[in-house]
Amino acid sequence: MKRFFERHVPHLPQRMFDIVADLEDYPRFIPNCRAMDVRADPAANGKDVKLARMTLFFGPITQAYTSRVTRDREALTIRAKAVDGPFSYLDSVWSFEPEGQGTRVRFEIDFKISNPLIAAVAEPAFAAKQEEIMRAFSDEADRRYGD
Repeated sequence: MKRFFERHVPHLPQRMFDIVADLEDYPRFIPNCRAMDVRADPAANGKDVKLARMTLFFGPITQAYTSRVTRDREALTIRAKAVDGPFSYLDSVWSFEPEGQGTRVRFEIDFKISNPLIAAVAEPAFAAKQEEIMRAFSDEADRRYGD
């Protein structure tokens, strides 16, 4: 299920990059994020790559998965690829481009849940949550940097 989201925010691209790159802080402001365990990727070869294990909850269901997250400050992009968990695949890209006095934040996500019975219910719900998550990053930027 491929989805694309974008919005203008009144904050500098580097600041928006920093908020999305601050993986450890997600449980504080991202909806349904219960925990985030972040460690260096031993295969990073000098790049800014982390292994991030996110635990999500939706009502009584709790699920965790690990992504390889590549942060590129020069290109102002953050890429994540699931390496375990309930997904057949999950690939996402955040990008941050100057726009007027702020930033055009773009988020692309493509994913498929492995179990077809769970996928029928969970995929649309997970996709719908992405807009809420994008809004959470914008709200966090307002809190950190003022509107």
